[in-house]
Amino acid sequence: MAIEHRRGVTVLALVAAFMVFVDGTIVQLTLAQLAEHLHASRPELEWAVNAYTLSFAAVMLGAGAITDTLGAKRAFVAGLLIFTASSAVCAVSTSMLMLNLARLIQGAGSALLLPSALVLATATARDEQMRHRLVGWWAAAGGVGMAAGPLLGGALVAVADWRAVFAVNVVIGIPAAIWALRFMPRVASAGRRLDLAGMGTATVLIGGLVFALIEAPAQGWLNPPVVTAAALTLAGLVGFVWAERSTRTPLLPRGVYSDRGFVVIAVQGALFNFAFYGLLFAMSLMLQQGRGLGPLVSGLLFLPLTGLISIGSISAAPLARRLGRQGVLALGQAVLAVTLAAVAWASTSSALWPLALALVPAGFSSGLLVPTMTSQSLAAVVPAAHGAASAAFNTSRQLGAAIGIATFGPLLGTTTNLNTGFITCVTVAAAATTLTLLLTAFTALGTRTRQQHPNPQTPLCHLDPTAS
Repeated sequence: MAIEHRRGVTVLALVAAFMVFVDGTIVQLTLAQLAEHLHASRPELEWAVNAYTLSFAAVMLGAGAITDTLGAKRAFVAGLLIFTASSAVCAVSTSMLMLNLARLIQGAGSALLLPSALVLATATARDEQMRHRLVGWWAAAGGVGMAAGPLLGGALVAVADWRAVFAVNVVIGIPAAIWALRFMPRVASAGRRLDLAGMGTATVLIGGLVFALIEAPAQGWLNPPVVTAAALTLAGLVGFVWAERSTRTPLLPRGVYSDRGFVVIAVQGALFNFAFYGLLFAMSLMLQQGRGLGPLVSGLLFLPLTGLISIGSISAAPLARRLGRQGVLALGQAVLAVTLAAVAWASTSSALWPLALALVPAGFSSGLLVPTMTSQSLAAVVPAAHGAASAAFNTSRQLGAAIGIATFGPLLGTTTNLNTGFITCVTVAAAATTLTLLLTAFTALGTRTRQQHPNPQTPLCHLDPTAS
């Protein structure tokens, strides 16, 4: 692959990460206007975020297998076209039903984009350090997207309206798709057979689970749609286990889910997204509906949180070389847990500057965590399974995000007590982050124990010996 093509592939992968993460946060600043213009209820506003999350999570595992089997270029181009077209439909929606259905399709496109973009971003890596650096840049691009999301969303809503928030994806997506189709070189695929049964059952399993978790808090577990979703989840689980045991090319290679380190980092990713995206949802409504701030001012208040993510992401790789990945994880999780408690305290002030100040270390520590967790998840498997590992890890994160928004919505309360509800939400987020810190501590203790008492029968062929 020529040097200019390598650079072009990496840049395009970074642009894709930017687009996916922009869309995860830019919608937050449209919620108040959607409630006014499309007469959206609180559950419909939650679905404006969670429709994207549901399909993102449901399709992600299959997207990782498609990336590994058919090649990153084909998966990337397909995801980009789906994402761009559905964004256009969102921009012209005339009802919340139309918008949320388009968001479902948009999430599926993002699911194809994210693992293929990560494979493309790391395709030029010559060693472990370079791969970790490229993952850091990829995560930084997502961090920039997260940072730009609320500010860009607030500005677009203030200058135009909520439709412009979705139209920006079309402006970026069309030229990116043209470049990819004409100039992107092929990246070698893993040559595996596509596990269609596993993909179908995984989609039913995760889709049913996310739907049930989103709807149950508001509708109750005995509500017919929730009961149906729970039944589909159980059927999907049984079908998935049967499909994976019956094929020689499972959707998740056994080296992915059999590694305890990968399972732990996937749980930590879910808890992180639970806290982070739940916080974004609660903070958006608290600022606009609770404090009566405009979308532009609200977007600016998000900047200390989301803006510092990109700086933290770039700093993660140098810190990992000094402290090891587990050291960076512990540092980031400890700082985030403490600063979330500070955010809860700062939100009690009538002035805005204490809240903005408390969000700075929260953003930087979040930036440390995302690329470090991503690199840790990839280090657990061989390069041929990076697409599947990336998909599994990001699936767990999306599940966490969906549960966080579904949980924080009821905790936030009504417009008469949003400030009190916000404190409750941030306290729950701090508790979830503390749990991730405990998992890191137990993992580090287990690693030291295995090093002192190695088991010669433990298969290590799928592990990366450079993982910290």
